[in-house]
Amino acid sequence: MAEAPDVETAWTWLLERRPGTRGWFDDTLPPVAAAAYAKPVLRGLYPFHTHGTLKFIRDAPPWHEPPVDDLPYVVLGEPPYSVHTAGRATRLGEAATAEDAIDLVMAHLPPELSGDAAGRHL
Repeated sequence: MAEAPDVETAWTWLLERRPGTRGWFDDTLPPVAAAAYAKPVLRGLYPFHTHGTLKFIRDAPPWHEPPVDDLPYVVLGEPPYSVHTAGRATRLGEAATAEDAIDLVMAHLPPELSGDAAGRHL
């Protein structure tokens, strides 16, 4: 599977469902991806579709294996959507819509991803 080289390309490929890239085959991804892309803070992170989830990674490839996965994410599928902390350590809640799931992710982002740090590549 081709890995996008940067954050902007990753979002473009994800939203376009470019064949052979992360998430292109997952019909449950588009509403969650669109809701996430609408948030400037999340749009500044690398979207990472894996194992039925949409995760957000602070850095674009190349990664030091494995990439740092420390942010909340959404479990895809039919609503309600489940939102978890990294590593499924804690279930943060469920949401009836993709937008509400992304709002739950946003509410649990670390402080450095808000304010002036929003949208910058960290």
